[in-house]
Amino acid sequence: MDDMRHAVYPIALALTVLIPAPAQTTASASPNPVAKHPFTANDWATIRSASAIAVSPHGNSILYRVNFGAEKGQTNHEWHVIHPDGSDARKLDLPGDFTPSGFTVDGKALYGSYKLNNVPQFAIILLENINAKSTPITTVMLPRGIRGVVPSPDGSRFAILADPRPADERPEVRTLVEPDRTSIYVVKSDGTSGQWWCSSLKDVTGGIAPGGGNAAIAWAPDGGSLAVLSMTPKIGYQYVHSFIDVCYASGARRLAEIPNSAADIAWTNGGKDIAFLSTTTAVLTPDHVWTIAASGGKPVDRTPTLDATVVGLADDPRGHLWVQLNRGLQTEIDEFRDNALSPTFKWPDGFVSGPPVFSEYASGSDRLAFTVDDPQHASNVAVSESKQLHRITNEGEEQLAKIDLGPVRAVHWTSKDGIALEGMVTFPAGYIEGRKYPFLVLPHGGPEASDLLGFDPFSRMIAGLGYVVLQPEYRGSTGYGTKFLDAIYQHFGDRAFRDVDSATDFAVAQGWADPNRLAIFGWSAGGFLTSWTVTQTNRYRAAIEGAGITDWGSFMWTSDIQQIDYDGRWPDEFPEAFRKFSAVDFAAKVTTPLLILHGASDRRVPTYQGQEYYEVLAARDKTTRFVEYPGAPHFPILWEQRIDVFREIADWLKKYNS
Repeated sequence: MDDMRHAVYPIALALTVLIPAPAQTTASASPNPVAKHPFTANDWATIRSASAIAVSPHGNSILYRVNFGAEKGQTNHEWHVIHPDGSDARKLDLPGDFTPSGFTVDGKALYGSYKLNNVPQFAIILLENINAKSTPITTVMLPRGIRGVVPSPDGSRFAILADPRPADERPEVRTLVEPDRTSIYVVKSDGTSGQWWCSSLKDVTGGIAPGGGNAAIAWAPDGGSLAVLSMTPKIGYQYVHSFIDVCYASGARRLAEIPNSAADIAWTNGGKDIAFLSTTTAVLTPDHVWTIAASGGKPVDRTPTLDATVVGLADDPRGHLWVQLNRGLQTEIDEFRDNALSPTFKWPDGFVSGPPVFSEYASGSDRLAFTVDDPQHASNVAVSESKQLHRITNEGEEQLAKIDLGPVRAVHWTSKDGIALEGMVTFPAGYIEGRKYPFLVLPHGGPEASDLLGFDPFSRMIAGLGYVVLQPEYRGSTGYGTKFLDAIYQHFGDRAFRDVDSATDFAVAQGWADPNRLAIFGWSAGGFLTSWTVTQTNRYRAAIEGAGITDWGSFMWTSDIQQIDYDGRWPDEFPEAFRKFSAVDFAAKVTTPLLILHGASDRRVPTYQGQEYYEVLAARDKTTRFVEYPGAPHFPILWEQRIDVFREIADWLKKYNS
C-alpha cells in the first residue's frame, strides 16, 4: 500500500542528533538577511528536485530529470544533461511525448518511450539538433505499448517488455478486467527484426522491492541470453510464486520455482550466477540477496543473518553487482562480490535513492551517478570520486534559501512491548528545547517500507504549522531485519498500532509534545493505522486518514495488487480474522474527530473504503468529514488537489487540536 494507551510512562532511550539545527541568521552576520517563512503547500508545489537517469557511454555526460509542481496540473518534468564535474549543465528540449531511459551505444541518441495515440512505444531520438518538434528515427509499434526497455551489453539489441495480446478494440467505452500479461520482445538497435522471445513466459515481472525496484530482465554478459524473473499474477491466484528462467531466442530454460515473492534480477560472478531479491517471510517482501547457478541448482540465501533490508540491485556491464541496502533511516550502496556484501557508498547526512546508474554498455565508461537526499535539501545528483559521493546539481536551493526549516533528528526508544524502535522527528522552525508543542504522529505507508532521512514534504508542512512531528518505524517496516519485517503478518492492527502509539508516549515523555494537543495522520497503510487507532483510544484530539483500509475482508480482493502479505487466509473462510482489525466494525468506539481523504479513482485502496467508514461514523453522529478527489488515484497527481489535501489537514488541525 505502495500499511492505545492513555498512561504516560518513562522510556529508556538513546537520542542521536543527525541533523543539527541551522545557525540563526542575524543582522550582524549578514547586512541583507533573507526573509524566511515556514514550509507551506505552495512551497511543496514549486520546489525543484533532480534524479539521475543514465550515464553516457563515454562517461562525459549524465542524464537527469528535474521535477517540480505547479498551482494546477500534474508534476512537470524536465530533462537535463551535465558533466560529471558539475559543469555545462543544460536543459534538453525534448518532445513532450518522449520519456528518455538512456543513451544508445554510440552516445549520439536517446532511447525511451514515445506516446503515439496515447500509447507508449519504443523510440530512439537523435541528440544532434534535438528540439521539441523532433521525431523519432526509430519506433517499434506493439499492440498495447511497452513497459520497459533494456539494451544488450554490446548495444546491438534491445529487449522490450510488453503485453503480447491484441489491443482492446473498444477502449473508449470499456475497460477489460483480466490478468496482467508481460512478455519479451527483442529488436535490433535500429528497431528491425523484432521477435517474441520465450513465448511461454507471459508473467514477466520484477515484483515490487521495498525501494521500488522492478527489474524483471537482465542481459547475460555475452549478450546471448536474458535472466528473467516471472511471478504469478494477482488475478487467478491466492498465493505468490516466483520463477527464474534463462531466456534465448529459441526458448526458455527454467532454473527454479520459488514459493515466495522475488524482485530484481541480475548476473554476478562473471556470469556464472544469477542474483535476485527474495525472502522467507510471510509478508512476501523481498529483503535478502539470493543467487542461483546459471547452469541450474538450488537458490541460496546469501545474506541469511542480515539486520537490514536489501531494497534493490543492479548489475553493470563491467561485472559489478550494486546493492541498495536500507539500514533504518538511511540507505547505503554495497557491492556484492564473492557472495557477500561490501559497503561502498553512503550519503552521510541522508540517503541514496536507488542503486547507481551507469553506462549500460560493456565498452562504456565505469562512471557511476547517484540520486541523494537529506532533510535540508531536495534530492539531487551525485557522482563518485574515490568512493566518496559529491553532489553536482543544486535543484531546489533557491527556494529553500527562503524557507525557515527546523532541525530533524533520528531518535530511539523502547516500547512497553520491549521493542527497540527508531523514528524521525521534525521540529518547527525556532524550536525551543523544553517547550511543549502541538504534536502529530505520522506513520508511513507500505507498511513494508520506511521513512528515510530525506526532505519529507508532509512532516515539513505540518512542522510549518508549529507542530513537532514524529515518524515512527513500526514493526513491519524495512531496514531492521527479517524478524522485525515479518512481525506485521496477521498483527498489523495490534503490533504496529502499539508501536505507533508508543511514539506518542515517547514524545510526551521527552517534553516535546503537549499531551492535550495530540494528533495522528497517515496515508495508505498509515491511513489504516489512523482509522484503526481512533477505535482503540481517545487520546488524540484530531485524526486525519488518507486512503486507509477500513474493511479488510472486501479489501483483499478489490485492491489492484496482491495483498495477502497481511494475512494469507481466505476471507470467506475466516471472516472474523479480517473483521478483527476492520475499523468499520468498531465505529461506535470512535470519539476523535476524523477527517477522511480519498481519491475517487483509487485502485490500490478502493474509494468505498473511505466512504463506508465515513457513512458509518456519520450515522452514529460522530465528528467526521469525507473529502473525495475526482479522478485521483491512490494519492492525487494534480497539484491543485495535493494543495487542497494539505489545506484540509491544516484546517482540521486548527479546528480540533488548537
